[in-house]
Amino acid sequence: MEEKVINIISSVCEIDKKDIKLDSNLVNDLELESLDVVDLVVAFEKEFNIKIDDKDIKQFQTVEDIVEYLEK
Repeated sequence: MEEKVINIISSVCEIDKKDIKLDSNLVNDLELESLDVVDLVVAFEKEFNIKIDDKDIKQFQTVEDIVEYLEK
């Protein structure tokens, strides 16, 4: 799951995979803006065939937060 999430972040946000760690903060470390996060959510919804509620998106602070959410 971790690898899949990192691959999606890498391709959607054009960030080198080696720069993405589980504890990377989406805003501070990866320098994502709100539109980038929305693009990621859409990509995760398509990849995993799920619907992510807007209220849940706010809890995505790190890559690990996303992995844990998707594993549930």
